[in-house]
Amino acid sequence: DAKDGRIYNEQNFFQRAAKAGTVEKWKKWHSMPLLGIPNCVGFGLHADSYRFLVFSDLGRSLQSVLSDGLHLLREKAAFQIAIRVLDCLEYIHENEYVHGDITAENIYLNPADLTQVTLAGYGFAFRYCPGGKHVAWREGSRTPHEGTVEFISVDSHKGTGPSRRSDLESLGYCLLKWLCGILPWSDELDKIKAVVEQKERYRNDVRCLLQLCFKQRSIPDALKSYLEQVMALEYEEKPDYVALRQLFGKPLEKMKASAYDSVDVRVVP
Repeated sequence: DAKDGRIYNEQNFFQRAAKAGTVEKWKKWHSMPLLGIPNCVGFGLHADSYRFLVFSDLGRSLQSVLSDGLHLLREKAAFQIAIRVLDCLEYIHENEYVHGDITAENIYLNPADLTQVTLAGYGFAFRYCPGGKHVAWREGSRTPHEGTVEFISVDSHKGTGPSRRSDLESLGYCLLKWLCGILPWSDELDKIKAVVEQKERYRNDVRCLLQLCFKQRSIPDALKSYLEQVMALEYEEKPDYVALRQLFGKPLEKMKASAYDSVDVRVVP
């Protein structure tokens, strides 16, 4: 079934791109204290019918933390998580894959150690660059609308294989949702055509998207710059991860904080 196919897809991702040794090498090479790629400790088939994966304990999903009544993140927490997710995305992208489903459901915080932020949920991971050759943009080459409708990219809606810009676009929508609580299309997710039309419109008008979400509140420069840069990326273009992280890192410095400190959010176990 579809769920089984996604688990198989996830298993392939971990075997090809995210073995513990490969992740450790990357951390050493990039002098990174923390990298939120989960450790898949095993997988298999139960009674020839259920495929399963086994992970070290990831903690709680960010979505469950938001649902505790928090609903919104403070800027500090949102920017900390953004940088940590960008770290993960750079690693995944450099290993020929895109995530394909960036959402608070797939980001985990460890209540016992809030410096740990993990990006999980690789059921929609897509090998966009097999053997170092980027796939061509082809509408309808995959099932359209794969992933979480509220946050997936326009490319994913169109059934094009998601590329690096897709993950970054999705992270942008997530940041807006975490800071504002709603996206312009959040109330009509059952009308997929309307969702796609709005995403296409606001992709070309970031200012309008931000004004709709923030209303009378001041719009963070970091988020405005991030969305403008990400929405302008070409399908095969390599993002400047360092510059994107710096957009969020600078305001954090002003707050005397770092992305690698404990995330500024209250989490009950």
